[in-house]
Amino acid sequence: MDLLIKLHRILIVASCCPNPKLILSSLLSVSYSKMFNQPKQKSTATHTWQVWAMYMVLAVGLSEEQALKQACPSCDATQSCNCSSMGLDFIPSGLTDKITVLDLARNRIKHIRAHDLQQAVNLRTLLLQSNKISSIDEDSFVSLGKLELLDLSNNSLAHLSPGWFEPLFSLQHLHIHGNCYSDLGESSPFSSLRNLSSLHLGNPRFSTIRQGNFEGISLLNQLWIEGSNLSLYEPGSLKSIKKINHMIISIRRVDLFSAIVRDLLHSAIWLEIREIALDIENEKLVQNSTLPLMIQKMTFTRASFSDKYASQIMVLLKEITSLREVEAIDCVLEGKGNWNTTAIKRSGLGSVETVSVTNMTILHFYLFFDLEGLESQISKLKRLSIASSKVFMVPCRLARNFSSLLYLDFHDNLLVNNRLSETICKGAWPSLQTLNLSKNSLKSLNQTAKYITNLPKLNNLDISQNNFGEIPDVCEWPANLKYLNLSSTQIPKLTACIPSTLEVLDISANNLKEFNLHLPFLKELYLAKNQLKALPDAAGIPNLVAMSIRRNKLNSFSKEELESFKKMELLDASANNFICSCEFLSFIQHQAGIGQVLVGWPESYICDSPLSVRGVQVGAMQLSLMECHRSLVVSLICAVVFLVILILVAIGYKYHAVWYMRMTWAWLQAKRKPKRAPPKDICYDAFVSYSENDSNWVENVMVQELEQACPPFRLCLHKRDFVPGKWIVDNIIDSIEKSHKTLFVLSEHFVQSEWCKYELDFSHFRLFDENNDAAILILLEPIQSQAIPKRFCKLRKIMNTKTYLEWPHEEEQQEIFWENLKAALKS
Repeated sequence: MDLLIKLHRILIVASCCPNPKLILSSLLSVSYSKMFNQPKQKSTATHTWQVWAMYMVLAVGLSEEQALKQACPSCDATQSCNCSSMGLDFIPSGLTDKITVLDLARNRIKHIRAHDLQQAVNLRTLLLQSNKISSIDEDSFVSLGKLELLDLSNNSLAHLSPGWFEPLFSLQHLHIHGNCYSDLGESSPFSSLRNLSSLHLGNPRFSTIRQGNFEGISLLNQLWIEGSNLSLYEPGSLKSIKKINHMIISIRRVDLFSAIVRDLLHSAIWLEIREIALDIENEKLVQNSTLPLMIQKMTFTRASFSDKYASQIMVLLKEITSLREVEAIDCVLEGKGNWNTTAIKRSGLGSVETVSVTNMTILHFYLFFDLEGLESQISKLKRLSIASSKVFMVPCRLARNFSSLLYLDFHDNLLVNNRLSETICKGAWPSLQTLNLSKNSLKSLNQTAKYITNLPKLNNLDISQNNFGEIPDVCEWPANLKYLNLSSTQIPKLTACIPSTLEVLDISANNLKEFNLHLPFLKELYLAKNQLKALPDAAGIPNLVAMSIRRNKLNSFSKEELESFKKMELLDASANNFICSCEFLSFIQHQAGIGQVLVGWPESYICDSPLSVRGVQVGAMQLSLMECHRSLVVSLICAVVFLVILILVAIGYKYHAVWYMRMTWAWLQAKRKPKRAPPKDICYDAFVSYSENDSNWVENVMVQELEQACPPFRLCLHKRDFVPGKWIVDNIIDSIEKSHKTLFVLSEHFVQSEWCKYELDFSHFRLFDENNDAAILILLEPIQSQAIPKRFCKLRKIMNTKTYLEWPHEEEQQEIFWENLKAALKS
């Protein structure tokens, strides 16, 4: 029992483990552990064989999974496997129930085996087109009950087996065209496909359609039969299908045309006939029947008509009273328009309301008749489109008979201005509301507008892709004109020629540089591919709801500009070169509901400058504070710098920083000079440093005593001996250096003097630099230590380390004072 539990756990891990070797080693470990832990009896061998059997099954499964990953790398972790164009000869093994889409197109697969798709039970789409499949086992699709699309086109299948499709009860789309089968068999291969929506079959060898071939199919959205070489059609073969929304059939045999159309009259809504050369005999399409006719639209694609059979098909189509639209695409008219108008008139009026002709080739174009005699047949037409068919004129007589026509499209033809007088003459197209004259050879907008006024009910006009080149100042237009398309007409500017009644105006691709029109009723404006640098003035277009200004030279727009359009709901300003300025980004990124107004936001709005952000989406752009508020940041920096300077000045003033800076500068100057002046440069016995407040004692007492002594002492006094015009600091330094001693007269006044502080410091430098006793201190009066400022730290140090002379007030002590002073000066 334990063995089975362990094996069960390993198999669970195997379903998700990416390492097959790990799983195999786990199996072996279980096997060996069981062998060595069991008694050596018969059960040991039995368990071992069970393990090895499961090991072999799992090993095969793992190898198949690896093979699938090698053949289809995309199958590794997805539900969709793209194995197309891999050069595969077989459907790869290892398909699992996780796969829903399998693409094996454009390989070399020749045979589909019964077990190839057995595990792909959840497959919804199977693409096998453009292989070399010639055979399919009967049970190949038996497990594909959920398959919705099967493409077996462009292979080599010589027959179709009902057994292939019988299990495919969920199939909706089946493509089996481009194979080698000549018929669909004696019965229906599609009888079990109750949910089929589209079916595409046939090939160049397909020749026979029998009754019963489509049994089981009741409703199709599209049925496409490629039967260019179809030679046998049994009448009634398509009647089993009750409704076909779009029937496409390629046939060349005209004798099959009538039979197929008769079978489809009561089931097909849109019938498209391709590649037929119509030379129908005089036979009826609609026979006696009580069933209602269903065909509403008939399309002829790459068909050819002669004059005789063009007249005949007109008569026959009138029998289909449900027919409302006839379309001809890439067809060829071999005649000259010499139709049997008598037979056409005799057949009465048809029910067709819409005729569309695209790329019609008329072999004898310049000999073509003017369709005289068909006037009575066109009175009920409501929509007429003749595009890319070299129409250069419509006779006025014929144009006046289109009394019910509402829509006329002459796109991509050869209409010119000097023929418009005939095509749009007085009374022509009396009910016309929409006219498309785009991509013709019109040159004069003034003449075009003049003839358009002959259409009093016209409200929609497209004259785009004509090379007008110039625009007059004033034009005449129909009074009810609401829509005007002037795109790609090379007009250089806008004038009052544009009618003020417009609700929709398209002037794209004209190299316009400004828009200054007053159009009070305009709701939609298209200005794409011009040279506009700003949004138009909203005052001239107050009712605008939607505007396209994409691919212009618009750099930005403001909140005020956008809000000036009071009724604006949609604005397409994509594909412009936006300057991502701070103002623009701030507005567009924070404007509420901008995504609902801007078309293509945000992926189509890209920054062009600054250069560093070129190519970045406007919505994702983030500029720094410095980039967005440069002046503010600079002002703040200046204010901070000024504040710092102010603080430094205040601190410097409080802590005498200026004084220290001056002293340092002087000290540096002194350091560059020799440490001791030569003896010949000593001019004084002492330099006297004293406060001006003590000058009376110095000059009248001390100087008299010392300079009149025998021998006399030479003293340097700043009042007497400083060099005039010389910087005072230099005078102090020079005097100290030229003096043998420096005599300091200390008092309360001395410690309050900055110049005395300089002299004391310079003397202190000399004292330490030369390591001598150059300073002599005379204490003129007692000084309290707390009275000495902190900046006089050197004075405190000198007073603590050197002996000083104290001036006595008793006369008997003064003699001793002078003797001691003279001795100090001589030392």
